[in-house]
Amino acid sequence: MDSTPFLTGQFLLAMPGIGDPQFERAIIAVCAHDEEGAMGIGIGATIDGVGLHDLLHQFEIEPGDAPDVPVHFGGPVEPRRGFVLHSTDWQGQDTIDVAGLWALSGTIDVLRAIAEGTGPRDWLVALGYAGWGEGQLDEEMTRHGWFNMRGETDLIYSVETEARWQTGFATAGIDPRMLASSTGTA
Repeated sequence: MDSTPFLTGQFLLAMPGIGDPQFERAIIAVCAHDEEGAMGIGIGATIDGVGLHDLLHQFEIEPGDAPDVPVHFGGPVEPRRGFVLHSTDWQGQDTIDVAGLWALSGTIDVLRAIAEGTGPRDWLVALGYAGWGEGQLDEEMTRHGWFNMRGETDLIYSVETEARWQTGFATAGIDPRMLASSTGTA
């Protein structure tokens, strides 16, 4: 069993009262976490008025049979940069395997493959990401704010976006209505 303290391949669920409106009811798929920092993609909210076809047209890619699904709010860092979380059955030049659970691609080749019908079986498109500097996420995990849980690909691909946060807590056996919105001090 891997005993590293790192959270790659896990989900971070924002605790009630996290204190940052950008992360209220957020669920982050952690794609990288090591001594140098962490990076994840938000999967719990979409960007109003932005669909996949909008992005494809910006890159002069014909949508083909690709559905015009909403684009997710990946996080506040580099909000114009796109990412695709996807199943591990497709690999591009820059694709990163995330703990054997899902993959992350950030170049245009994955969008072309999706439009052509040759891309990954399951995928989610996001703009922006959540990032933490060296030791920052580790320190945040010691305070009220985030709850981490094992990565479940069904949560990414089989649960409606608006239900992911609630479903994540339910999967962990927790009713978020019963959680305090702050912690005390001793």
